[in-house]
Parts: sequence; C-alpha cells; structure tokens
Amino acid sequence: MFAVNHTTPLRSNIAGDQRLRPISGAGGNGSHRSKTYVRLNGRGGSVRAAISKGDKAVGSSVPVQRKDANGSLISSSSSSSSSSSPSPAGGTEVRAVVTIRKKMKEKLIEKVEDQWEFFINGIGQGIQIQLISEELDPVTKKGKRVQSSVRGWLPRPSSQMHIVEYAANFSVPSDFGCPGAILVTNLHGKEFYLLEIVVHGFDKGPIFFSANTWIHSLKDNPESRIIFRNQAYLPSQTPQGLKDLRREDLVSIRGNGSGERKPHDRIYDYDVYNDLGNPEKEDLARPVLGGEKRPYPRRCRTGRPPSKLDPRSETRIEKPHPVYVPRDETFEEIKQNTFSAGRLKALLHNLIPSLAASLSNSDIPFSCFTDIDKLYNDGFYLKDDEHNGGSRFPIASNFMKQVLSIKERLFKYEIPAVIRRDRFSWLRDDEFARQCLAGVNPVNIELLKEFPILSKLDPAVYGPPESAITKELIEQEINGMSVEKAIEEKRLFIIDFHDILLPFIEKMNSLPGREAYASRTVLFRSHTGVLKPIVIELSLPPSPSSLQNKHVYTHGHAATTHWIWKLAKAHVCSNDAGVHQLVNHWLRTHACMEPYIIATHRQLSSMHPIYNLLHPHMRYTLEINALARQSLINGGGIIEASFSPGKYAGEVGAAAYKSWQFDKEALPADLLRRGMAVEDPSAPGGVKLVIEDYPYAADGLLIWSAIKEWVESYVDHYYSEQNSVATDVELQAWWDEIKNMGHPDKRNEPWWPKLKTKEDLSGILTSMIWVASGQHAAINFGQYPFGGE
Repeated sequence: MFAVNHTTPLRSNIAGDQRLRPISGAGGNGSHRSKTYVRLNGRGGSVRAAISKGDKAVGSSVPVQRKDANGSLISSSSSSSSSSSPSPAGGTEVRAVVTIRKKMKEKLIEKVEDQWEFFINGIGQGIQIQLISEELDPVTKKGKRVQSSVRGWLPRPSSQMHIVEYAANFSVPSDFGCPGAILVTNLHGKEFYLLEIVVHGFDKGPIFFSANTWIHSLKDNPESRIIFRNQAYLPSQTPQGLKDLRREDLVSIRGNGSGERKPHDRIYDYDVYNDLGNPEKEDLARPVLGGEKRPYPRRCRTGRPPSKLDPRSETRIEKPHPVYVPRDETFEEIKQNTFSAGRLKALLHNLIPSLAASLSNSDIPFSCFTDIDKLYNDGFYLKDDEHNGGSRFPIASNFMKQVLSIKERLFKYEIPAVIRRDRFSWLRDDEFARQCLAGVNPVNIELLKEFPILSKLDPAVYGPPESAITKELIEQEINGMSVEKAIEEKRLFIIDFHDILLPFIEKMNSLPGREAYASRTVLFRSHTGVLKPIVIELSLPPSPSSLQNKHVYTHGHAATTHWIWKLAKAHVCSNDAGVHQLVNHWLRTHACMEPYIIATHRQLSSMHPIYNLLHPHMRYTLEINALARQSLINGGGIIEASFSPGKYAGEVGAAAYKSWQFDKEALPADLLRRGMAVEDPSAPGGVKLVIEDYPYAADGLLIWSAIKEWVESYVDHYYSEQNSVATDVELQAWWDEIKNMGHPDKRNEPWWPKLKTKEDLSGILTSMIWVASGQHAAINFGQYPFGGE
C-alpha cells in the first residue's frame, strides 16, 4: 500500500479570490507553448504552480487543467510515487478515464451532500489513483508505480444520466511496462460505485480495469482499493510486480475474525446460524444450527454482540436496519426494488388468511372454495376502520404498518396459472402425479427399487421399520400385476417423507392449529406412460397405546373414501411444501451455496480465472440469504408461519443436512441416486431417463450438458498442463476451506471429490454452477405458476 499525500483543496472565491489564472509563455521558437496555472492566495500572496514544458514535467498539488475531446473540463495532476524527481526523458503521457455510477434515486440529503462535495472538492483531489506496473522496480522490489489525482468532480458528459466519467493524466517512464493494477483512494466523505477504469496511451491500446465495486471513503478505511486489469492469471503466472498486491488483496478480504462488521466492509468470514432466534423473547428463541448436534453449513459472519440471555446466540437486527453482507454483495437499486416488492407479496400472502379470519365471525376463515376464489377474483379490502382495530392484527413490522396506513388497501393476486382454466385441476390424481415430475418440487420422486418399504429410523424409538403398505394392497391397485414385476419394469415410484419428518411430528402437532403426519406415497406408471398415485401412508410416532400409528389410504369409489383420499393427498402436499422450501430450496440451493461464495472471495484472487468463472453465478446470493435470516427463516418469520414444521423448521433442515452429499448434487448423480435414470454414455449427461416425460430432468440434462461443456473448455484453456490443478495453491486452499470451514460438520466424509486433475475441477465447478443456476431456477421459479404472483 502507498501513503496518501493530502493536499489542501482550493476554496471558492466566497472565502477570497483564490482562482487559477493562466500565464502564457513561449519556449525556443515559440512552437512549444505551455501554460502555467498559478494559484493566488489572497491572504498570504504566495504562489504555487504546476509547470509542463517540453520533455520536462514537474508535479505538484496544483492541477493542470485541460479539455477533453467533448470540450469538458478535465482537472488532473501527475507525479511519481516512488520519487519526487521529474519523469525521465522519453516518458509517455497516458490518461485514465474513471467511470462512476451514481444512484438512480437520491434522497434530498444525499443531493445536498453531493453539492457540498462539489463545493469543497471542486478543484481539489477527490480521488487518487496509482498505476502499478507488472514489472518490478529494481529499487523497491515492487511493481513500478506512478500516481495521479482525479481533480474535482468535473464530469464528462455521458449518454446515460447516472453514469459519469472523470479523467486523470499520468507521465509514465518509457520503461514502465504494462500496468497490471490500479490503487484507488477515495478522499471524499462517502463511498462511490466504480464501474471501470480505462487507461489510454500505451502502445497496446486501451487497457481495461473492470471494477463494479464500491470504493470506501478514506475516513472509513485507510487502505486503498486494488483493482486488477482484465487479465486472468493463475498464481504461478502472476507477474512479478503484482504478486504482493495479489496476496495483500486476499488478506484484506479475510479479516481477522473479530469485531462487528461495518456496512462499508468487504470482509468474508464464517459463522454458525446463531441469529435466527431471539432469546430475549421466549417464544422466539431458536437453537443454533451448526455443530455436532445440529449440523449445518456456515453463513457469512457479521460479528454482532452475543445475546445477554444466551451467549451462544447473536443479537437480532430487525428491519429497517440491514444485516451485514460484504459491501459488493448488496443489491443494486433495481434488484432491491424488485426483491422488496416480492417480499411484500410473500408477507401479504401469509397475512391474508389471518386477516380474513380476524374479520370473520366464524372460526373458519374460508367456509368454501368460493371464498378462496374471491381473494383472487375480487381481492380483499382492508379499510381504515378495520385495520385500526387494535390487537386484531398482530403486525409488528414497521414496513407493514406503513402499508396499512393507507386509507383503503386492496390485496389482490394473480390467479395461479395451474387453475386459471380449470379451478379444480389440483384435485385430480393425474395432476397430482404430474406435479411430482413438473411441479414446484420435482426432485423428491424416486424409483421404488425394493419391497417391503423400510424405514432407517431407530426402531427402538420409532417402532417397526416396515411400512404399512402391503404387497397385496399395491397389487390390488395395479390390476393384478405383481409387485416384483412392477419393480423389475421400473413402474413403481415413491415419494417418501417418512424418515425426515416423523422425528418432528409430535413437536409439530403440539403447535396451535397444526395437524401433521409423515407421509409415503406410492405411484404407478401405466403401459401408456401415465403416472398416478395409488397408495398413501400417513404415520404418527408410536404411543404407549399403539406402537405403530400408520394408516394407509387408497382413492376408493364411495363418496366418503373418495374425499378421505383427497384429504390424504392434502397431507402429502403439506409435507411436500415444507420439504421443498426448507430442504430443496433453502438448504440445497442457498445455505449450501454460501460457503462456496465465501471461500471463493477469501481464497481466489479476482485475477484467478476460476473466480471469474464463478462470480456471475454467485451474485446476490449472500444478500438474499441475509434477508432470509432476517425475515423469512427467522423465528416467527414467514417460513415458520406458512409451513407445517413451524418453529421446528430449522431443525428439520439440520436433520436433512445430515444426508446431504456434495457428489450427489450433480444432476446425473442425483437422478441415478433416485433411480430416475440409468447410465447411458450416448445420452445427454451420460444418463437415460426412466420416465421420458420428466420435464425437470429432460430439460435439466440439456442445461447440465451445456454447463459441463463450457466449464471443461474453460478449465482446459487455463490449465494446459495436467498437474497445473494440483499445483495451484489458491485453488487447493479454496477447496480445503470449503470442506473444513464452510461445511465443517461434513469435513471427514469420504464422498468429497478429490481435486487433483482438470477433470476433478470441471466436475466440481459444473455441480456448483448447476445448483446456482438450473437447479435453483427449477425449484424457485416454479412457485409462481403454481402459487400465483
């Protein structure tokens, strides 16, 4: 890092006449004419000057002002950071164009602050930038350096109103080499968003330094930010002049593991999930997730103080205060607005039934299906005299109070696409089966490989392991075909929530308004390829009076059994919704991804090609996860209120994590594990589907194959030698950290892939990218056509 030399900015003529006045002079025959800008100090009469003439350049704190090609005033100075002596003869004049993005919507106070910055830094040093060469300085043994200041916020016009450009000029020695990094120091009072810096004037043409980062103010952090040019290097290929900077940048990102993180920080570290509950409120206390008892992936550390009542838990932070994530992980404005709107919809979806119940004289909020239809067709009006009814609406959030302060608010949602044309399609067996393959949660269906169906739970606690679904009952529903033949022909399938939920059923049913069973559903595929459910088992934990509380249902034909069958399907759907949201969505595509993101920033330099490959797939995940901890998966949050596990939702996720395996997150491996595909080297992804009309898998394998092909070509490009993966110190540290710090409760599992070859690396990266993209898309965005927007 370099020391920042502060200079006193020029004041406006309000405090005295301190203006720059040009004095023209000629050198030689007059063909080399220069201007000297002199600052007149009205009080002391002293003069300071910046002189540029011929092949000499003298740098000082006074700007040499020029106009660019568009006629905008550019104010800049240049000097050498390693010496105060003039630049050597034969130097090159280069210009760095700095592009900054301003906020789209600025508050009044922010506009005032901006004008104040313009006023006090109008022709003073607002930003200092330093070019770092890829070549070593023989004296300092570091990259050669030249420094310049972007003088004043004097923007060059841009076609985009929120994008502004500034310039800084450098006099670079002829032996400087190619710049590989830029140090940026923000002398302003607040941060700014740096899009890029482009350096013009070198023989190679423009040199690009993509940034897309927030530059903290010097008052918040004295360290300058390091921006590397758009050139990927493996650690062993790093130019000599950049090696120290590469290491320093990574060290600054890791932090020291102590202290509370501040909003301007860009520090990535690990912690357990100890901030979901609020021990200060007894009904909102929640156990810590992460550790031997409740294994869980790690989250990004915030460092908030411990709770007074439970030192193992971190104090909560509620809206409107933000949960810390590293500064560049926060939403951009457009994304923030979109996410906030979506979260409001989710919150209102959760509140509408309770609002309707509160305004109803009946204990049942919806007396018939037509009442539900009215919420979509007519909406739900909440008038001023109704929402001022005191405790009838236990809404604590300030956000909701603002929403409900409107004179009259209409809550209305789009009709879910699945029932737009047929409002009772969800009641039919064929639609139930279709959604097992192409619905919100298409990743739990498995091929039934053996019979009888057995539980893996401890029989001493949960009773006999055998399912109550008998061979005779199944054969009765499949037109006399034997179970053995149906299994052999791969025509029996199962959705089994028994083992994941049964340990929590008693707790769940102790909650007000909760009635749950642990379900198993057996499905049969006919000769024509039609899938339908044939048997449902609903189980409760053993009791002293009954060691086996398992009940089996079929669709039946009588009116009573017909509707009991539909109620059994409703219980299956309740199980499915909870496992989908808590396990397949949150745990697998959000929580398990977070350690990959943290490790990528901590161990892979932004110069590393694998960092550049992964970065687009990791964007926004930490912020979404932080917001989820604050208002979605937290104690008393939307997830607990909306899904049957209630306050035990986190514990259900921890139980599911015990069976999580990284090597099974690859789509082909997952399909093979569930028996939904068989190996076939000639098919996409190397597997052939057991059910061809399985949209999630069929489309997913095409996406998987495309990702795999791209990743393999990318890895092959940068790792030309077979041992280059094993000798990449950053890459090996990255993979070790994911296992030992990101997923420490799984660190000793034998299934972690080795990372020795290009093939190993390609497989690991393909799985990560698939989970973040295709897998998450299928699990997340399917909620809209089935649940409404």
